[in-house]
Amino acid sequence: MEEHFRDFVTSRWQAMLRTAYLLTGDHGRAEDLLQTALVRTHRRWNRIDDPELYTRRVLANLNISWWRRRRITEHLTGTVPETAVQDPHTGYETRDALWTAMLTLPPRMRAVLVLRYFEDLPEAEVARTLGCSLGTVKSQASRGLERLRGHPGITGDPEPRTATPPRETTTP
Repeated sequence: MEEHFRDFVTSRWQAMLRTAYLLTGDHGRAEDLLQTALVRTHRRWNRIDDPELYTRRVLANLNISWWRRRRITEHLTGTVPETAVQDPHTGYETRDALWTAMLTLPPRMRAVLVLRYFEDLPEAEVARTLGCSLGTVKSQASRGLERLRGHPGITGDPEPRTATPPRETTTP
Protein backbone atom coordinates (compact mmCIF):
# COMPACT_ATOMS: atom_id res chain seq x y z
CA MET A 1 0.00 0.00 0.00
CA GLU A 2 2.64 2.53 1.05
CA GLU A 3 4.78 1.76 -1.98
CA HIS A 4 1.86 2.23 -4.40
CA PHE A 5 0.92 5.52 -2.76
CA ARG A 6 4.54 6.71 -2.87
CA ASP A 7 4.76 5.79 -6.59
CA PHE A 8 1.51 7.65 -7.28
CA VAL A 9 2.72 10.80 -5.51
CA THR A 10 6.13 10.67 -7.16
CA SER A 11 4.74 10.23 -10.67
CA ARG A 12 1.85 12.73 -10.42
CA TRP A 13 3.29 15.40 -8.08
CA GLN A 14 4.10 18.02 -10.73
CA ALA A 15 0.77 17.71 -12.54
CA MET A 16 -1.21 17.86 -9.31
CA LEU A 17 0.86 20.80 -8.04
CA ARG A 18 0.18 22.65 -11.30
CA THR A 19 -3.55 22.03 -10.86
CA ALA A 20 -3.38 23.23 -7.26
CA TYR A 21 -1.53 26.37 -8.33
CA LEU A 22 -4.07 27.10 -11.04
CA LEU A 23 -6.84 26.71 -8.49
CA THR A 24 -5.25 28.93 -5.83
CA GLY A 25 -3.03 31.39 -7.68
CA ASP A 26 -0.32 31.13 -5.04
CA HIS A 27 2.63 28.73 -4.91
CA GLY A 28 2.63 28.39 -1.12
CA ARG A 29 -1.11 27.82 -0.88
CA ALA A 30 -0.90 25.35 -3.78
CA GLU A 31 1.65 23.26 -1.92
CA ASP A 32 -0.43 23.37 1.26
CA LEU A 33 -3.55 22.46 -0.68
CA LEU A 34 -1.85 19.53 -2.41
CA GLN A 35 -0.34 18.21 0.81
CA THR A 36 -3.70 18.36 2.56
CA ALA A 37 -5.35 16.64 -0.40
CA LEU A 38 -2.71 13.91 -0.41
CA VAL A 39 -3.21 13.31 3.33
CA ARG A 40 -6.92 12.79 2.67
CA THR A 41 -6.15 10.56 -0.32
CA HIS A 42 -3.76 8.48 1.78
CA ARG A 43 -6.41 7.93 4.46
CA ARG A 44 -8.72 6.30 1.91
CA TRP A 45 -6.06 4.77 -0.34
CA ASN A 46 -7.38 1.18 -0.04
CA ARG A 47 -10.92 2.23 -0.99
CA ILE A 48 -10.10 4.47 -3.98
CA ASP A 49 -10.60 3.15 -7.52
CA ASP A 50 -9.06 6.12 -9.36
CA PRO A 51 -6.54 7.96 -7.14
CA GLU A 52 -5.95 10.82 -9.60
CA LEU A 53 -9.65 11.54 -9.96
CA TYR A 54 -10.12 11.36 -6.19
CA THR A 55 -7.17 13.68 -5.53
CA ARG A 56 -8.38 16.22 -8.11
CA ARG A 57 -11.82 16.20 -6.51
CA VAL A 58 -10.28 16.74 -3.06
CA LEU A 59 -8.14 19.59 -4.44
CA ALA A 60 -11.16 21.33 -5.94
CA ASN A 61 -13.36 20.83 -2.87
CA LEU A 62 -10.66 21.92 -0.41
CA ASN A 63 -9.96 25.04 -2.44
CA ILE A 64 -13.65 25.90 -2.50
CA SER A 65 -13.84 25.42 1.29
CA TRP A 66 -10.73 27.58 1.86
CA TRP A 67 -12.10 30.24 -0.47
CA ARG A 68 -15.39 30.39 1.41
CA ARG A 69 -13.58 30.94 4.70
CA ARG A 70 -11.64 33.92 3.48
CA ARG A 71 -13.24 36.83 1.68
CA ILE A 72 -11.18 39.09 -0.53
CA THR A 73 -12.06 42.73 -0.53
CA GLU A 74 -11.53 44.50 -3.82
CA HIS A 75 -10.34 48.07 -3.84
CA LEU A 76 -11.64 50.03 -6.80
CA THR A 77 -9.74 53.03 -8.11
CA GLY A 78 -10.96 56.02 -10.07
CA THR A 79 -8.38 55.65 -12.83
CA VAL A 80 -7.98 53.03 -15.49
CA PRO A 81 -4.44 51.68 -15.87
CA GLU A 82 -2.68 52.47 -19.12
CA THR A 83 -2.26 49.72 -21.67
CA ALA A 84 0.95 48.99 -23.53
CA VAL A 85 1.11 49.63 -27.25
CA GLN A 86 2.81 46.88 -29.26
CA ASP A 87 5.20 46.07 -26.44
CA PRO A 88 7.15 42.80 -26.80
CA HIS A 89 6.01 41.94 -23.29
CA THR A 90 2.34 42.08 -24.26
CA GLY A 91 2.09 38.30 -24.06
CA TYR A 92 3.16 38.39 -20.43
CA GLU A 93 0.76 41.21 -19.67
CA THR A 94 -2.06 39.31 -21.33
CA ARG A 95 -1.21 36.20 -19.31
CA ASP A 96 -1.13 38.24 -16.10
CA ALA A 97 -4.42 39.91 -16.96
CA LEU A 98 -5.98 36.52 -17.67
CA TRP A 99 -4.65 35.18 -14.39
CA THR A 100 -5.98 38.20 -12.49
CA ALA A 101 -9.36 37.69 -14.14
CA MET A 102 -9.30 33.97 -13.27
CA LEU A 103 -8.77 34.81 -9.61
CA THR A 104 -11.98 36.87 -9.58
CA LEU A 105 -14.10 33.84 -10.54
CA PRO A 106 -15.90 31.79 -7.91
CA PRO A 107 -13.93 28.67 -6.97
CA ARG A 108 -16.28 26.13 -8.61
CA MET A 109 -16.27 28.08 -11.88
CA ARG A 110 -12.48 28.43 -11.72
CA ALA A 111 -12.18 24.69 -11.04
CA VAL A 112 -14.25 23.91 -14.14
CA LEU A 113 -12.11 26.21 -16.32
CA VAL A 114 -8.83 24.90 -14.88
CA LEU A 115 -9.77 21.26 -15.35
CA ARG A 116 -11.40 21.80 -18.76
CA TYR A 117 -8.94 24.16 -20.45
CA PHE A 118 -5.67 24.11 -18.49
CA GLU A 119 -5.71 20.38 -17.71
CA ASP A 120 -7.45 19.66 -21.06
CA LEU A 121 -9.90 17.17 -19.57
CA PRO A 122 -13.07 16.32 -21.48
CA GLU A 123 -16.30 17.76 -20.08
CA ALA A 124 -17.45 14.35 -18.85
CA GLU A 125 -14.21 13.86 -16.90
CA VAL A 126 -14.55 17.34 -15.35
CA ALA A 127 -18.10 16.50 -14.31
CA ARG A 128 -16.94 13.22 -12.80
CA THR A 129 -14.04 14.92 -11.02
CA LEU A 130 -16.20 17.65 -9.50
CA GLY A 131 -19.16 15.38 -8.81
CA CYS A 132 -21.64 17.41 -10.84
CA SER A 133 -23.64 16.99 -14.02
CA LEU A 134 -22.33 17.50 -17.54
CA GLY A 135 -24.77 20.38 -17.96
CA THR A 136 -23.32 22.11 -14.90
CA VAL A 137 -19.82 21.84 -16.36
CA LYS A 138 -20.99 23.27 -19.68
CA SER A 139 -22.89 26.16 -18.10
CA GLN A 140 -20.09 26.97 -15.63
CA ALA A 141 -17.53 26.92 -18.45
CA SER A 142 -19.70 29.12 -20.63
CA ARG A 143 -20.39 31.62 -17.86
CA GLY A 144 -16.75 31.59 -16.79
CA LEU A 145 -15.49 32.30 -20.30
CA GLU A 146 -18.06 35.08 -20.66
CA ARG A 147 -16.89 36.64 -17.39
CA LEU A 148 -13.29 36.42 -18.53
CA ARG A 149 -14.15 38.09 -21.84
CA GLY A 150 -15.94 40.87 -19.96
CA HIS A 151 -13.12 41.44 -17.47
CA PRO A 152 -11.58 44.92 -17.86
CA GLY A 153 -8.03 43.59 -18.14
CA ILE A 154 -8.84 41.21 -21.00
CA THR A 155 -8.91 42.53 -24.53
CA GLY A 156 -10.84 41.03 -27.38
CA ASP A 157 -9.49 39.93 -30.72
CA PRO A 158 -6.73 42.20 -32.04
CA GLU A 159 -8.56 42.41 -35.35
CA PRO A 160 -12.34 42.27 -35.36
CA ARG A 161 -13.76 39.63 -37.62
CA THR A 162 -16.04 40.89 -40.33
CA ALA A 163 -18.14 38.87 -42.67
CA THR A 164 -17.10 39.11 -46.26
CA PRO A 165 -19.93 40.28 -48.46
CA PRO A 166 -21.04 37.83 -51.11
CA ARG A 167 -19.58 38.41 -54.55
CA GLU A 168 -21.88 39.77 -57.10
CA THR A 169 -22.14 37.64 -60.17
CA THR A 170 -23.20 38.98 -63.47
CA THR A 171 -24.88 36.90 -66.09
CA PRO A 172 -23.93 37.53 -69.70
